[in-house]
Formats: sequence, C-alpha cells, structure tokens
Amino acid sequence: MTIKISLEESIQTLEHHESFGAFILNIHQLREECIAELHKANYEDLHQISGRILAYDQILQLSNFEELRRRFG
Repeated sequence: MTIKISLEESIQTLEHHESFGAFILNIHQLREECIAELHKANYEDLHQISGRILAYDQILQLSNFEELRRRFG
C-alpha cells in the first residue's frame, strides 16, 4: 500500500517538531553563508553560489521559515 502525502501536508506535519525547526534554521544559516561567499567569489563561482542561494530560498519559503524562526529560534 502506498501513502501519498503532498509536500505541503508533509511540511505541515513536520513544522510541529523542534528538530525540523532546527533543520530549517540551519538551512537559513547555510543561505547566509552563501550570501557572504558572494562578496569574495570569483566570476566562475557566482553562478553556482547563486543557485545554492535560490535552492535554500525555496526550502525556506516552503517551510514557512519566519513562523519556525519565531517558534524555535
């Protein structure tokens, strides 16, 4: 038997767990580190770093980061 849960439902379930909050706070920290890397990156690395920032942004948006930061930060 296969259980199908949407991404939104999964996140709504996970957001009640402190460990998920800690994980998302770590994702935010990784994003901030990437932004700091942009200042010293050479031209060839800009595309890769920008892609990582975008990926982290998507995770933070999907996970309702501001609410998690308020609750677990």
